[in-house]
Amino acid sequence: MGKKSSGLNAGKKLEKRRSTSRKKDKWYAKKVLKLALKSDPLEGSSQASGIVLEKVQREAKQPNSAMRKCVRVQLVKNGKQVTAFLPGDGAQKMVDEHDEVVIECLGGSMGRSKGDIPGVRWQVIKVNDQSLNALLRGKIEKARK
Repeated sequence: MGKKSSGLNAGKKLEKRRSTSRKKDKWYAKKVLKLALKSDPLEGSSQASGIVLEKVQREAKQPNSAMRKCVRVQLVKNGKQVTAFLPGDGAQKMVDEHDEVVIECLGGSMGRSKGDIPGVRWQVIKVNDQSLNALLRGKIEKARK
Protein backbone atom coordinates (compact mmCIF):
# COMPACT_ATOMS: atom_id res chain seq x y z
CA MET A 1 0.00 0.00 0.00
CA GLY A 2 1.16 3.49 -0.79
CA LYS A 3 2.04 6.39 1.39
CA LYS A 4 -0.58 8.05 3.59
CA SER A 5 -2.18 11.21 2.24
CA SER A 6 -0.75 14.37 3.69
CA GLY A 7 -1.72 17.94 3.16
CA LEU A 8 -4.24 20.53 4.17
CA ASN A 9 -7.28 18.80 2.65
CA ALA A 10 -6.36 15.17 3.35
CA GLY A 11 -8.62 14.74 6.40
CA LYS A 12 -11.50 13.04 4.57
CA LYS A 13 -9.19 10.59 2.84
CA LEU A 14 -7.39 9.73 6.10
CA GLU A 15 -10.72 9.19 7.85
CA LYS A 16 -11.90 6.82 5.12
CA ARG A 17 -8.58 4.94 5.15
CA ARG A 18 -8.79 4.49 8.91
CA SER A 19 -12.37 3.23 8.88
CA THR A 20 -11.73 0.66 6.11
CA SER A 21 -8.61 -0.58 7.87
CA ARG A 22 -10.44 -0.96 11.19
CA LYS A 23 -13.25 -2.97 9.59
CA LYS A 24 -10.67 -5.47 8.34
CA ASP A 25 -9.50 -6.09 11.92
CA LYS A 26 -11.22 -9.27 13.18
CA TRP A 27 -11.65 -8.13 16.79
CA TYR A 28 -12.96 -4.68 15.85
CA ALA A 29 -15.54 -6.11 13.43
CA LYS A 30 -16.67 -8.65 16.03
CA LYS A 31 -17.15 -5.88 18.60
CA VAL A 32 -18.92 -3.40 16.31
CA LEU A 33 -21.28 -5.94 14.73
CA LYS A 34 -21.87 -7.58 18.17
CA LEU A 35 -21.23 -11.02 16.66
CA ALA A 36 -20.09 -12.64 19.91
CA LEU A 37 -23.21 -11.48 21.76
CA LYS A 38 -25.55 -12.71 19.00
CA SER A 39 -24.13 -16.23 19.05
CA ASP A 40 -23.62 -16.49 22.83
CA PRO A 41 -26.11 -18.88 24.50
CA LEU A 42 -25.56 -17.11 27.85
CA GLU A 43 -26.53 -13.81 26.16
CA GLY A 44 -23.62 -11.86 27.57
CA SER A 45 -23.98 -12.91 31.21
CA SER A 46 -21.15 -14.58 33.10
CA GLN A 47 -23.21 -17.44 34.56
CA ALA A 48 -26.48 -19.19 33.79
CA SER A 49 -28.59 -21.91 35.35
CA GLY A 50 -29.89 -24.92 33.47
CA ILE A 51 -31.25 -28.44 33.76
CA VAL A 52 -29.05 -31.49 33.11
CA LEU A 53 -30.42 -33.50 30.18
CA GLU A 54 -27.79 -36.24 30.02
CA LYS A 55 -24.25 -37.13 31.01
CA VAL A 56 -21.82 -37.42 28.12
CA GLN A 57 -18.15 -38.16 27.63
CA ARG A 58 -16.00 -36.21 25.20
CA GLU A 59 -12.78 -37.63 23.82
CA ALA A 60 -9.76 -35.40 24.43
CA LYS A 61 -7.69 -34.10 21.53
CA GLN A 62 -4.42 -35.75 20.49
CA PRO A 63 -2.02 -36.70 22.05
CA ASN A 64 -4.31 -37.34 25.07
CA SER A 65 -6.74 -40.24 25.01
CA ALA A 66 -8.84 -39.47 28.09
CA MET A 67 -12.62 -39.37 28.20
CA ARG A 68 -13.58 -35.97 29.64
CA LYS A 69 -16.77 -36.03 31.69
CA CYS A 70 -19.38 -33.53 30.54
CA VAL A 71 -23.12 -32.89 30.76
CA ARG A 72 -25.67 -31.61 28.26
CA VAL A 73 -27.46 -28.68 29.86
CA GLN A 74 -30.63 -26.90 28.75
CA LEU A 75 -30.57 -23.27 29.86
CA VAL A 76 -33.55 -21.99 31.80
CA LYS A 77 -33.55 -18.49 30.32
CA ASN A 78 -33.74 -19.33 26.62
CA GLY A 79 -33.98 -23.11 26.23
CA LYS A 80 -30.67 -23.42 24.37
CA GLN A 81 -28.61 -26.56 24.88
CA VAL A 82 -24.89 -26.49 25.66
CA THR A 83 -22.25 -29.00 26.73
CA ALA A 84 -20.57 -28.19 30.06
CA PHE A 85 -17.45 -29.76 31.53
CA LEU A 86 -17.48 -31.36 35.00
CA PRO A 87 -14.20 -30.37 36.70
CA GLY A 88 -12.67 -32.52 39.41
CA ASP A 89 -12.21 -36.18 40.22
CA GLY A 90 -15.53 -38.00 40.67
CA ALA A 91 -17.61 -34.95 39.77
CA GLN A 92 -19.91 -36.95 37.51
CA LYS A 93 -21.12 -38.95 40.52
CA MET A 94 -22.36 -35.72 42.12
CA VAL A 95 -24.50 -34.74 39.15
CA ASP A 96 -27.64 -36.62 38.05
CA GLU A 97 -30.10 -36.06 35.24
CA HIS A 98 -32.70 -33.35 35.90
CA ASP A 99 -30.44 -31.65 38.47
CA GLU A 100 -30.30 -27.87 38.35
CA VAL A 101 -26.77 -26.64 37.64
CA VAL A 102 -25.08 -23.26 37.28
CA ILE A 103 -22.53 -22.98 34.47
CA GLU A 104 -19.87 -20.41 33.69
CA CYS A 105 -17.32 -19.81 30.94
CA LEU A 106 -14.24 -22.05 30.91
CA GLY A 107 -11.98 -19.15 29.96
CA GLY A 108 -10.15 -20.47 26.91
CA SER A 109 -8.06 -18.19 24.73
CA MET A 110 -9.98 -16.01 22.27
CA GLY A 111 -13.29 -16.96 23.92
CA ARG A 112 -13.13 -20.50 22.57
CA SER A 113 -12.87 -23.92 24.19
CA LYS A 114 -10.03 -24.55 26.61
CA GLY A 115 -7.42 -27.26 26.74
CA ASP A 116 -7.99 -30.60 25.07
CA ILE A 117 -11.81 -30.69 25.15
CA PRO A 118 -13.08 -29.83 21.68
CA GLY A 119 -16.22 -27.72 21.46
CA VAL A 120 -16.82 -27.38 25.20
CA ARG A 121 -16.81 -23.78 26.40
CA TRP A 122 -18.56 -24.01 29.78
CA GLN A 123 -18.08 -25.70 33.12
CA VAL A 124 -20.40 -26.61 35.97
CA ILE A 125 -19.83 -24.72 39.25
CA LYS A 126 -22.98 -25.47 41.26
CA VAL A 127 -25.33 -28.43 41.57
CA ASN A 128 -28.77 -27.88 43.15
CA ASP A 129 -27.52 -24.59 44.68
CA GLN A 130 -24.48 -26.26 46.26
CA SER A 131 -20.88 -25.66 45.22
CA LEU A 132 -19.48 -28.55 43.17
CA ASN A 133 -16.05 -27.87 44.65
CA ALA A 134 -17.37 -28.20 48.23
CA LEU A 135 -19.20 -31.43 47.32
CA LEU A 136 -16.02 -32.92 45.87
CA ARG A 137 -13.94 -32.02 48.92
CA GLY A 138 -16.56 -33.53 51.21
CA LYS A 139 -17.39 -30.25 52.96
CA ILE A 140 -21.12 -30.76 52.33
CA GLU A 141 -23.43 -33.64 51.46
CA LYS A 142 -25.53 -33.55 48.32
CA ALA A 143 -29.02 -32.27 49.07
CA ARG A 144 -31.99 -34.61 48.61
CA LYS A 145 -34.46 -33.20 46.14
